[in-house]
Amino acid sequence: MAAADGLDQDIPLFYLPKFWAKCLVGLLSFVCFANSYNGNFVFDDSEAIVNNKDLREETSIGHLWLHDFWGTKLASNASHKSYRPLTVLTFRISYALAGGLHPVGFHVINIILHCIVSVLMLDVFSLLFSGGTCDKRKKLTHVPKAALLSALLFAVHPVHTECVAGIVGRADLLCALFVVLSFLGYSKAQPRSNKEHTSVFWVLFSIVFAAVAMLCKEQGITVLGLNAVFDVFVICKLNMLECIQKVRHRDKTPESFSILKKGLLSRVGFLAAGGICILYVRWSIMGTGPPAFTDVDNPASFAENLVVRVINYNYYYSLNGWLLLCPWWLCFDWSMGCIPLIKSLSDSRIMAPAALWFCLFGLMYQALFSSNGQTRRILTMGLGFLIIPFLPASNLFFRVGFVVAERVLYLPSIGYCMLLTYGYGKICKQLNKKKLVTIVVLGVLTLYPLRCIYRSNQWKSEELLFQSALDVCPLNAKVHYNIGKNLADRGLQVDAIKYYREAIRLNPKYVHAMNNLGNILKERDELYEAEELLSRAVSIQSDFSAAWMNLGIVQNSLKRFEEAEKSYLTAIRYRKKYPDCYYNLGRLYADLNRHMDALNAWRNATFLKPQHSLAWNNMIILLDNTGNLAQAEAIGREALKLLPHDHSITFSLANVLGKAQKYKESEGLFLRAIEANPSSASYHGNLAVLYHRWGRFDLAQKYYEISMKLDPSASGTKENYNLLKRKLDQQPKRRHM
Repeated sequence: MAAADGLDQDIPLFYLPKFWAKCLVGLLSFVCFANSYNGNFVFDDSEAIVNNKDLREETSIGHLWLHDFWGTKLASNASHKSYRPLTVLTFRISYALAGGLHPVGFHVINIILHCIVSVLMLDVFSLLFSGGTCDKRKKLTHVPKAALLSALLFAVHPVHTECVAGIVGRADLLCALFVVLSFLGYSKAQPRSNKEHTSVFWVLFSIVFAAVAMLCKEQGITVLGLNAVFDVFVICKLNMLECIQKVRHRDKTPESFSILKKGLLSRVGFLAAGGICILYVRWSIMGTGPPAFTDVDNPASFAENLVVRVINYNYYYSLNGWLLLCPWWLCFDWSMGCIPLIKSLSDSRIMAPAALWFCLFGLMYQALFSSNGQTRRILTMGLGFLIIPFLPASNLFFRVGFVVAERVLYLPSIGYCMLLTYGYGKICKQLNKKKLVTIVVLGVLTLYPLRCIYRSNQWKSEELLFQSALDVCPLNAKVHYNIGKNLADRGLQVDAIKYYREAIRLNPKYVHAMNNLGNILKERDELYEAEELLSRAVSIQSDFSAAWMNLGIVQNSLKRFEEAEKSYLTAIRYRKKYPDCYYNLGRLYADLNRHMDALNAWRNATFLKPQHSLAWNNMIILLDNTGNLAQAEAIGREALKLLPHDHSITFSLANVLGKAQKYKESEGLFLRAIEANPSSASYHGNLAVLYHRWGRFDLAQKYYEISMKLDPSASGTKENYNLLKRKLDQQPKRRHM
């Protein structure tokens, strides 16, 4: 434990045996997030899990390797290009084990994964704080105090809440798990003595697990960079100060190249080759190139001025640093005006990136040029874990689709915990006020879990999650949009309208808010404003198919049939496979008595979506009304094979069979429909009509009376009932005469 003694002596905590240290870390990590187990599917869970067909057993597992994280084909231009098949596979397993979309099983696995990663972090921190030795003869019986403190900080850090409490955060948890395994495996590749050689097995093990991590989330590839930094600065103990001095003195003695004799070049060469192969395969799979993002996703990346882009990127880095340092300002989404751009040097926020780089450069200088080997090692690896895993989210290599995302800080927080522990030890030593500083650290270790529990509770439902974001990002149009959508889904249209209007006010080009608000106004018969909003949406985004379809529905309601037809056809032009649009187009044609066109449109809807019950039902009804009973019967039977439990189709087919005088079969279908929907007056009324035609008057009377009881205002049923009563009244008179 000698290598860690220097820092451990300055930290006034206790030593724990490895077993009990792991129990403590595992227990705390569990306590922090255990209350998220009964949360719902929220935010991105809807697209990645609820609506993702790749989780269903009817979808071939092979499709997981051809689709992105959200279930879209990678070759599609609409694909997000996030290729995480192993994460989706675990979702599929959760779905199968839970027997469907039951969120508890999904949440429990996330909690367990975080506990496992937190416990493994003890091994990582022990390795880093104790000098990277893997020699079993020097195996530590107790965990270094610095490693224990770092692992505890990692286990309870509130910035991890999104990854653990949000089910889609499993991508980050799985990625972190395999990154840690890759790193621990690579640490065993070092030669334990001058006579030993590099273990090729462990280097290859590390590369394989890096590939697995990348198949969970793209960030996983960065572990190869971490392994290289660990090799250079921990295994080979590179001293930059000595190297510079040797270069200045032109020292070419064999000792100058001793670092290369330890197998460094071969190991790093393996890492580089493995990384290139992984990236090449990943790029080949991605297909059509990088995903397309908009300025609302990442406004800084669309700034025309390079200086503005650079300043804002650095400001984003400082915000990420602040979230690690003070995780009280948390939000599920940071886009759409949440963080206004810095456009002038007079903006006071420019001090944040200046402070960040002042701290980073100070730490980098100490990491590279300190005369203390322990300081160099801890600071180098702390900065490595802080910076390297964050690089894919930095906008340096490619544009990303977010401003700030708490989930991407799961791995960088490892470096933060190391640096914080190192700073704590140094403050204790230099200020000689160990009790005061220790109270502060213990306070953090108390407040962090409380914050995790509170934040996990906010992730339990979309209502709580979206409302919590208003305090952090009141200028974020997306927050208002999501609150509005949540309210609309719960039937609270008046409140939803208020939030949709605010979203559009904050972002006048927010086409999805315009579309949703237009839909609500359409349902409330406020058709002219709905048309104005939807027209504005398609003028901003001409390929917005859903808005074109909804505009067609509004125009149809306003009796502007030609315009409605054009809107529907435009929607279909931009989205070839759009069954709902074909269904609405069919309704338009039916209103215009263009029966063949209506049938063709509805047939297209059922071809694209065989479960489209409304399209099937409308075809049956139209053919029935136009006297094509044989064709209506054929369509009805075809529909009932696909949707045997759909009572509306059952009812429509029963009507057709009744008119075709197939009374017995019609009766059976009517009774099935009534059993499925016993409160429908028309179902009882039409069955009564069947019995009336069939001559079974007692049953006809019974069902007429039930129908009238369910719907006293149905004049047609009353008329038929009165006819039946007159017929029944006349029968005894005839027998008497």
